[in-house]
Amino acid sequence: MSNPIEQLNKIFDSRIRIGIMSALIVNETLNFNDLKNLIEVTDGNLATHLKTLEDNKYIMVKKGFIGRKTNTTYTITKSGEDAFRAHLDAFEKIIKKLN
Repeated sequence: MSNPIEQLNKIFDSRIRIGIMSALIVNETLNFNDLKNLIEVTDGNLATHLKTLEDNKYIMVKKGFIGRKTNTTYTITKSGEDAFRAHLDAFEKIIKKLN
């Protein structure tokens, strides 16, 4: 049996990425401002972490307009949900081992 620590996903080492994934796993879709307010980070910080998740195909980005204003929404992908759940499962195994 492998060590649960080895099953942790380095992409989710950041509290901000964990926050993004947690928000998207319980919400079908969220826009940039909603995510920013939920996680309480700056625009630039959020954008950097969203890009990393997008590059790894864990989230899908959709750009559109509401009236004349741009609206960017984010959705978790199936592979993103699977990877995040596996990460959380590994944490749970680590915690159970420590008890």
